[in-house]
Amino acid sequence: MIHDRLFPTTIIGSHPKPKWLNRVRNLNEEGDFSDERLEEAMDDAARVVVDEHERAGIDILGDGEMRREEMVEYFAHRIPGYEFNGPVRVWGNNYFEKPSVVEELGDPEPMLVDEFEFTRRAASEGHGVKVPITGPYTLYDWSFDEVYGDKRELVMRLADIVNDEIRRLADAGARYIQIDEPALSTRPEDIDLVVDATERVVDGVTKEEHENVERQIMHVCYGDYGAIYPRMLDIPVDQFSLEFVNQDFAHIEEFAEHDFDKEIGFGCVDIHDREVEPVDEIKENIERAFEFVDPEQVWVNPDCGVKLLPRDVAFGKLENMSQAARELREEYE
Repeated sequence: MIHDRLFPTTIIGSHPKPKWLNRVRNLNEEGDFSDERLEEAMDDAARVVVDEHERAGIDILGDGEMRREEMVEYFAHRIPGYEFNGPVRVWGNNYFEKPSVVEELGDPEPMLVDEFEFTRRAASEGHGVKVPITGPYTLYDWSFDEVYGDKRELVMRLADIVNDEIRRLADAGARYIQIDEPALSTRPEDIDLVVDATERVVDGVTKEEHENVERQIMHVCYGDYGAIYPRMLDIPVDQFSLEFVNQDFAHIEEFAEHDFDKEIGFGCVDIHDREVEPVDEIKENIERAFEFVDPEQVWVNPDCGVKLLPRDVAFGKLENMSQAARELREEYE
């Protein structure tokens, strides 16, 4: 299997959208472009991103989330019980369409299966496909609750919804599933709740329980990892995908103080910097992981999704990252 090689390369999720896709979305919202033509445009954009990932040398790729808006907004539009009441300012002049839970949450129709199946068909033989899904704690934390009034109750209800979707993905053949929980490291006081919610999220779809699943991955970016470590190791996933370069490798010494008994998706290129890192620099970054895990535990990925970078910069970073992984593979095998 592709994940059995040393230093498999992968993405986090998002990729820069072609400008023409953004234009098509705007035309669709204005009523000048049909839903069918928008769907065709998203298919075309997904094919473009899969091709870019393959040309960059990515082993386990994705569609760049071409069909999605923001990571909470996409799911809130599809889960019955959510409502949108306009953008909320989050920092500077950046706004976020923060949803509200206005009634008890219902069961949504499948949200990601079509996306996964399309990406799998678009990918060439020899490449894996990763499916990112926003985790229940982040869905809770980045929303307003006007109904439940009980954090645990709402998070666990969302965990059931996410579990249902992951079961559908696994039954469809998804092998690599990534649960995105960026809110975790900013709310360390809720680490116990995240452990409990993730147990429900992966129920029945661990690699030991489902024949199709190879990895359950959790991605956590920014925030203070030290505040949730080592308790985070109790979260029942196979791998943590974490941000390291943008944090200047701040928590490596803390990680080394305990037995890091999971795989690490090691963030080795900075998605906030528009300069493409040289291959040798990325190799040095990856080797920092060996300070707390063995080479066999290391997967190679960017710090986070690359959607805010120019397309040529995003491609250059992924291409150099893949080359760095190949060279290290030759050195360490």
